[in-house]
Amino acid sequence: MNTIKGRMMVGYGIVILFVVLILGVLFIGTVRQYYYGSVQQTLSERAAVSARFFSQYLDEYSLREQSRYIYESAIDDDFTRIEVFDLQGNLVIDSYGLQPHEKVLTPDITAALKGSTQTWTGISPETNEKIFALSQPLMQGNRAIGVIRYTTSIEQVDQVVNRFTLAGIGVGLIVIFLSWLISTQLAKRIVSPIEELTNAAAHMAEGDFTRKAEKRYNDEVGHLADTLNFMADEIVRNDKLKSDFISSISHELRTPLTSIKGWSETLISGGLNEQEETKLGLQVISKETDRLIGLVEDLLDFSKLQSGNQKLQEQPIDLNHLVEEIGHQFAASLRRKHIHLVVETKEPQLIVHADRNRLKQVLVNLLDNAIKFTSEEGTIRLSAGKEEEWAAIKVTDDGAGIPEDSLRRVTDKFFKADSRSPGSGLGLSICKEIVEQHNGALTVYSKLGVGTTVKVSLPFPQFPALPAESPPPQG
Repeated sequence: MNTIKGRMMVGYGIVILFVVLILGVLFIGTVRQYYYGSVQQTLSERAAVSARFFSQYLDEYSLREQSRYIYESAIDDDFTRIEVFDLQGNLVIDSYGLQPHEKVLTPDITAALKGSTQTWTGISPETNEKIFALSQPLMQGNRAIGVIRYTTSIEQVDQVVNRFTLAGIGVGLIVIFLSWLISTQLAKRIVSPIEELTNAAAHMAEGDFTRKAEKRYNDEVGHLADTLNFMADEIVRNDKLKSDFISSISHELRTPLTSIKGWSETLISGGLNEQEETKLGLQVISKETDRLIGLVEDLLDFSKLQSGNQKLQEQPIDLNHLVEEIGHQFAASLRRKHIHLVVETKEPQLIVHADRNRLKQVLVNLLDNAIKFTSEEGTIRLSAGKEEEWAAIKVTDDGAGIPEDSLRRVTDKFFKADSRSPGSGLGLSICKEIVEQHNGALTVYSKLGVGTTVKVSLPFPQFPALPAESPPPQG
C-alpha cells in the first residue's frame, strides 16, 4: 500500500477489526458466563442445601438410607437429575429410583470424594446429551460418606448460546462492512483533494499556470490549495515583471547605445574639425555612458543584495550632516531645472549606526526619483528628525503622485507604475533592501495629483530595532 488512501484503509481496518474482536469476545463471554453461570449457580445451591440438610438431620442414617430419603423427597424436575455415589464411586441411587451400582469416576466425582465441590461438562453415556454436573461430598461429622451429584442437560443452553454467538458474529461482520464503507468514503474525501492538488501542481510544473487548485473545504488541504494558487499567481506576476524588466532594460540599454554609436559614427565620418559638433557629440556620449553605468550599477547592487554579499560598514554618523551634504550636492542641478529644494534638520544631532555610503546611495536615489516627477517651479523637501525611537529622513515632492493600485507594489522588484518611464524598476527595491539591512523601514505615502513622500526610518543605537512584523510609526 504505497498510497495514502491504501495506508488509511489498512489503518482503519486494523483498528476496526481489533475493536470489533474485543467487543465480540466480551459479548460472547458475557453471554456464556450468564447462561452457564446460572446453571452452575442453581445446581450449586441445590447441592449445598441437600448436603447441609442430610448432614444436620440424617446424620444417624447410613448412606443407603439417606439415598432412599433423597429419592422419596426429590422434587419432580424433568431437567435436573440427582445421583448419590458411595466412596468407591458406585452409584447408590438416583432421582429416578435406579440402583444399577455402576461405577462413575468423572473428574467432578473424583474431586468430591477428596472433599471438594467440583463441576464437569461432558457427554452423558445414557442419552448422548451434553450435560453439566456438579458434585459435592456428603459429610457425616468430619468425614465424607459419599457424594451427591446434580446433573442437567445443557443442549438447550448451548443452542441459546450458539444463537447469541452467531448473532454477535453477524453483527460484527455488519459493523466491519459498514465501517469499511464509511472509512472508504472518508479516505476518498481526504485523498481526492490531495490528488487534485497533485494534478494542478503537475500542470503548474509544466508551465500551465491557468490551472487552479480547487478548494473544497476550509481545512488544511483547502489552505494548501489557496497557497498553491497564490504561488501560481505570484510566479505569473513575477514572470511578467521580469519580462517587463527585460523589455524595459533592453530599451534603456539600446537608447544610450544608439546615441553613442550614432555620435561616434558622426564624429568619425565628419572628422574632428568642427569643434562645436565634436564637443556636443562627446557630451552626449559622456551623458549616455553615465546612464549605462547607472543601469549596470543598479543591476550589480541588486545582484549583491539578493545573494547576501552586500556587507555594511557601519559606524556612528550624524544624519543631519548627511542630509545637508546631499542638499548641497543637488542644489546646483535643481536650480538649473528651476526646482526648489528645501533642506530641514529638526534636531541638533541625529546619530545612528549605519553605512554612510549606502545611506547616501538611498537618499540620492530617492532625490533622483523626486526630480523625475517634479515639474518646473515645483518644490522638493529633504528633512531629518526624530520620531519616538526612530530617526526619520523624508523626501517629499509635489509631483504627479502614484496611483493607489500601484502604491503597494512600488517597492517590488522590476515594478514600474508607467512602463514608459525611464529606469530599471530596481531603484526603490534596492533602497528598501539597504534600509532593511539597517533594521529600518522604508515607507511610501502618495496621493495622485498632490505628491509623494518617502520616509526612511532608522533605529537609534540605544533602542532595539522594531520586529519585522511591526511597521515603523506612521508620520
